[in-house]
Amino acid sequence: MGTIEGHLLVAAFFLFYALYYSVLVSLALLRGQRVLKPPLPPREKQGHRLWQRVPLEGMVKVVFTLTGILTEFFYPPGINRMKMVDWEDPQRPFMFTDAWHHITMYLFFMLSGVVDLVSQLCLAQQSRKLEQAAEAVAFYVLVLLMIAHLENKSTLEIRVHVLFLVPTFLVALVLNIEVWVPDQPPLWVLKTWMGMVLSTWMLQLSVVMYSPPSGQPWKADNPKDMTFLSIFFCWHLGLGAALLAAIYGLCSLWHHHCSSWTATLDPSYQPCPTESNGGELDKLRAEDSGVCL
Repeated sequence: MGTIEGHLLVAAFFLFYALYYSVLVSLALLRGQRVLKPPLPPREKQGHRLWQRVPLEGMVKVVFTLTGILTEFFYPPGINRMKMVDWEDPQRPFMFTDAWHHITMYLFFMLSGVVDLVSQLCLAQQSRKLEQAAEAVAFYVLVLLMIAHLENKSTLEIRVHVLFLVPTFLVALVLNIEVWVPDQPPLWVLKTWMGMVLSTWMLQLSVVMYSPPSGQPWKADNPKDMTFLSIFFCWHLGLGAALLAAIYGLCSLWHHHCSSWTATLDPSYQPCPTESNGGELDKLRAEDSGVCL
């Protein structure tokens, strides 16, 4: 992940996840749901085919993290970072510390995906608390590794990563709270908002560190550059809130449109004919399914 491609890959994953949760939260609020994700139906009522029962979120986590791990080990082509210790050196130094930071992060998110699969496929009853706890651990590990990742970094890299830690820690904290206090709509919104912020800030981090639009690198010894990092982060807080509000507005339009459409097509309600056609009235009285309003 020490390249712009690696950072963009992670940012895209977090952004996809944040957008997905934004839709879930918006629809749950509009429908007045007490739970964000309704529990799975009993196993005998689920589809008989395996692909109908495989949790999409868990599979996405496993596939994405496996891709990230292989990328850390073997990208660019011809690179092999699987070696952890240089045994040929008498000092036996550790090697590829940044890569192993990233691999460990991927492994814990993979563990979260595996827990999702086991909880929803193997257990007799789905354990939402177990899934929440595994996801919270993955984000806590991400926070710890990013703190260690700051060692021997430039002032600029330290600043952008510290700002990244703020929403990441809040997401981990909310996930932790939800293990014990689940189904709280304010926590849904806060978690989704911070997830949006950390994903967009990861995109900003990639641009600042690897490809600034001006073509001039950001300078850690320039107070104005460092000040604007904090300003941009505050803008990302506003951008995350605006994106969440926009998604809620779109979901609201879709929800009301579908509600009116289903109400129009509801077969249990039929208007009585206004014309004095006795045959038509007798036909309606004979139908048990019709309700005369």
